[in-house]
Amino acid sequence: MEQADVASATHPGPLAGMRVLELAQIMAGPTCGMMLADMGADVIKVEKLPGGDDARGYREPRINGVSAPFLVQNRNKRGIALNLKHASGRAILLRLVASADVLTENFRRGTLDKLGLGYDVLTRANPGLIYCAVSGYGRDGPYADKGGFDLIAQGFAGLMSITGEPGGPPTKSGNPVADINAGLLAAIGILAAYAHKQKTGRGQIVDTSLMEAALQQTYWHAASYFAEGRSPGATGSAHLLTAPYQAFRAQDGWINIGGANQANWERIADVLGHPEWRDDRRFATNTARLANVATLAGLMSEVLVTRRRDDWIAAFDAAGVPAGPVHTIEEALTHPQTLARGMVVDVVHPEAGPAKALGCPVHFSATPAAITRGAPALGEHTREVLRECGYGDAEIERFAAEGVVATADATAAR
Repeated sequence: MEQADVASATHPGPLAGMRVLELAQIMAGPTCGMMLADMGADVIKVEKLPGGDDARGYREPRINGVSAPFLVQNRNKRGIALNLKHASGRAILLRLVASADVLTENFRRGTLDKLGLGYDVLTRANPGLIYCAVSGYGRDGPYADKGGFDLIAQGFAGLMSITGEPGGPPTKSGNPVADINAGLLAAIGILAAYAHKQKTGRGQIVDTSLMEAALQQTYWHAASYFAEGRSPGATGSAHLLTAPYQAFRAQDGWINIGGANQANWERIADVLGHPEWRDDRRFATNTARLANVATLAGLMSEVLVTRRRDDWIAAFDAAGVPAGPVHTIEEALTHPQTLARGMVVDVVHPEAGPAKALGCPVHFSATPAAITRGAPALGEHTREVLRECGYGDAEIERFAAEGVVATADATAAR
């Protein structure tokens, strides 16, 4: 077996046979690598020395001393630890590149060039290489040399101006939406480039950024600005374009109700026991409801607070109205639907032991995604991967002694 065949022989996913070198770290790049690995790619996480992926240093929360965020983002990958500042480390990477399909990185522009490992060098080693760069603002433009962080990207893209309650301070999305979406965009770009490579044998650069990943989340708000020439503000949980479409307090918790069209609105009025609202001039049309959304929400809240959340959901379900609970993270992760879809999986880490992670959200009928291993310990697969590339044990021992690589046994000994 050659290239990724050894690692992927037992993986049923559609990307079995693809080999990915992940130099990216923390979240955006590792999200991309995790998705590809779940779908069968042999993702080799190439961590820097010393220390490895910076996410390993997140002190809390930890499982038996191991960073829980690192565990979640890096399952299904093999891991090696490599010092790219050492000439032998760069030579090892070039040998790995020769048999790879993809390399991902999220350094500032020019970092790999300074190490003598820019795209021009890597593509000479492998003309078919797909080089995916995830940066703060992209590889060109006046901000190309600036670093990128999720918080900064959310602010730049206007997301913080449309999140939170009306009149409130700028609010970041509770999840790192720019980081995660950048990882997804990178994965989509890689798959498109991989399809091109299957046809032509040629690789290319795939370039996306946190800024663009955040801007992409503003489709509705951008449409409003393009049409009216003004910036929409925050609307809380309410929708920019339709009403009622927001969260309401019930007797024992919160419920989301989606009156996304006229038929749903009329059903909502009936379920709430106020059919007269259907013809009330303040609420009769979506335009009128948007103009009077605060009044409408107040009237609905007075009714909704009189019954329990689950009772209302049952009533709305029976009427065909989109409705659902506002869950805590615990409620979401333990819900029978979440579990039925395989979105919580068990993994084992050599140091942390048994742990749980999110499953793959993409399902295939013939080539299922699979989570077959936990996140790697630092340097866990260094020996294995270097042997696959033709290095002998004596060479590997010499590399370890010189600090070119780290192996899991050496790391544990420290």
